[in-house]
Amino acid sequence: MTSADLPVTLREITADTLSAVLALEVAPEQRRFVAANARSIAQAHFEPAAWFRAVYAGGEPVGFAMLYDPTRTSTPETPGVCGLWRLMIDARHQRKGYGAIVVRQLIAHARALPGVTAFRVSYVPGDGDAGVFYRRHGFRDTGAVDDGEVVLELDFSDRR
Repeated sequence: MTSADLPVTLREITADTLSAVLALEVAPEQRRFVAANARSIAQAHFEPAAWFRAVYAGGEPVGFAMLYDPTRTSTPETPGVCGLWRLMIDARHQRKGYGAIVVRQLIAHARALPGVTAFRVSYVPGDGDAGVFYRRHGFRDTGAVDDGEVVLELDFSDRR
């Protein structure tokens, strides 16, 4: 089944869906690139600017996404900049186009946030990293490296 066959949506995680989202995992060789969903969800509960959702294909959870949303706090770390903190698609559901659909949805979400002029993502460089994937969606190199991660940015200054 491909992404063309099922609607891909971002949904709030509830007590009823938490276990299914926690069970999602990337392939073993990808674990160094993205934190486990349990860690991400725990971190989100202590960060007022965190916005997180489960990724669904049809009625099945297939991934997880988390943003830094500067509009969710009165003292944003980086005003005007939304950040893609986490994106994972379960190993069993990769190569179906879900990640690309979700990135487009997240870009649209970030672009619609009031006062947001840029969307950033960072990735751990290495064999099989997500750099090419994000660049394909318009993210550009900033030249910055944050805690060993390469920082890319999508400029929204043309949004008006």
